[in-house]
Amino acid sequence: MLEDTIIAISTPLGYGGLGIVRLSGKKSLAIAKKLFKSKKNKAQIPPRHPILGNLYHFEQKEFFEEAYLTYIPSPHTYTREDMVEISCHGSPVILEEVVRLGIKAGARHARPGEFTLRAYQRGRIDILQAEAINDIIQAPSYRQVKISFSQLGGSLSQKIASLRNQIINLLSQIEASIEFPEEGLRISAKQISKTMEKAIHSLKKLVESYNLGKTLSEGLTLAITGRKNVGKSTLFNSLLQKERAIVTPYPGTTRDYLCDKLNINSSIFTLIDMAGFGSPLHPAEKEGMKRGKILASQADGVLLLLDSSQGESSEDFKLIRKFKNKKTILLFNKIDIPQKMSKKNIKSRAESLPALGISALKGTNLGKLKEMIHEFFVPSQKQGEEIILHLRQKLLLEAMLDCLIDGQRLLKEGHPEEIYAEEIRKTIPLIGQLTGEIRMDDIIEEIFSKFCVGK
Repeated sequence: MLEDTIIAISTPLGYGGLGIVRLSGKKSLAIAKKLFKSKKNKAQIPPRHPILGNLYHFEQKEFFEEAYLTYIPSPHTYTREDMVEISCHGSPVILEEVVRLGIKAGARHARPGEFTLRAYQRGRIDILQAEAINDIIQAPSYRQVKISFSQLGGSLSQKIASLRNQIINLLSQIEASIEFPEEGLRISAKQISKTMEKAIHSLKKLVESYNLGKTLSEGLTLAITGRKNVGKSTLFNSLLQKERAIVTPYPGTTRDYLCDKLNINSSIFTLIDMAGFGSPLHPAEKEGMKRGKILASQADGVLLLLDSSQGESSEDFKLIRKFKNKKTILLFNKIDIPQKMSKKNIKSRAESLPALGISALKGTNLGKLKEMIHEFFVPSQKQGEEIILHLRQKLLLEAMLDCLIDGQRLLKEGHPEEIYAEEIRKTIPLIGQLTGEIRMDDIIEEIFSKFCVGK
């Protein structure tokens, strides 16, 4: 498949001032010359220099668009193959026709992410850098762009390479002490433990960073819950600053659930508005409560809303007990009207849950609430700390961590070197899977299937 020349539109679908069609492979320039004629009738296309010309429809024998062609020879290209980019007006009709003619002339339509896949297969980037490319394209915040740009430059790859070198050096010393004990090459258990502890510490920090990475790339789910008619939908709308949920004075308005995204300081939260708890008046409301319980239990965090204009009820205390062991913020709503609820009584039952008085209707303290949400749910990041954005990466790092922890335990228990060395050795193929040195076709296919066509 690497011998094929591929073609695809590289700019987003739709209408625009500029559109780009990209080719990669040995026949890129030869195919492009069938579609493009220089206005200066140049026989040679100089590399890395845009040439103005017209697009030629070789089936109908006519020109149909003005364009620029840029030829970039291998190996100094994105794919390390010969590449051509044709820039013209961003008309879907024109761009699709260029691709169709390119296929007629001998190219093959690129699959999603195939240009980046070729960059990986040619050794220009590793899998961590490939993931960073797609992360930059799909980044929901500027903060994630900065993290992904750093990883595209190799920051995470270098950290993993350093970790790999530590482990290989340790293994080589252990192996030498096993094979040549009489040569004075024996490494002490204290030295082994110290090196392993350093690697374990690095891995733990990377694994823990996924908690922040998830908020930046995927977002955290926050369930807005409470009794019926406490103002959940009003809070949902007020935080989103749009009339997303229907609000009425009548209990039980929300019978299903609604979801929407909220960006707070570059962290993404998915807010869930759901049916309130209480006695259902309709089968649909009963089903809504059932779904709400499931959603709240599965959410990353909970905003538990209480109506402070009413006295505290047994249902309020029941909900506090239910969510006090989950990451929960307690909200006293409707502080803009006379208060009847004993906040002191509620807080004594809520123990250490953070609490805030708000008015979802008037917007009182919603700015403070957003600050509290970010501070409470988003882990902090130290300057220069690497952030893991993908579950795939986290799971492999956890597996490596488990191997080293098992190896350290066996060392402390006094087992022979061969036994704990085997646990350490298990981390090497896991590192290979992480960076893509060990290619697992199903994983590679899944990673690149998430890319857009043309990248």
